[in-house]
Amino acid sequence: MAADGLGAMEARFADIIWEREPVSSAELVRLAAEEFGWKKSTTYTVLKRLIERGLFENENGAVRALVKRADYYAERGERFVDDAFSGSLPAFVTAFTARKKLSEKEIDDLQAIIDSMRR
Repeated sequence: MAADGLGAMEARFADIIWEREPVSSAELVRLAAEEFGWKKSTTYTVLKRLIERGLFENENGAVRALVKRADYYAERGERFVDDAFSGSLPAFVTAFTARKKLSEKEIDDLQAIIDSMRR
């Protein structure tokens, strides 16, 4: 998996791929031109970086994910908690909820996750 996080534009481009995979490289050029105003060369440069990071592959002009979106973002979240909160999920939740009040549904959802982990 990628050793570091994606930049904002790389993440938006990766989302386009994840939403449409498998997608042809020609279609990606068209989509990136529409979405970002990129030239063909820019699209291929960014795609190459994402391929080098091990997120995607381009085989015979068809771009596919090697890493699922959910897996990438889960790993990125784990790294954030490790780096910013010394791996303490309770410390992260405390910091997060100090500024954002959770809804009853969010609290219920979190409790359901905790309950399922106890089983």
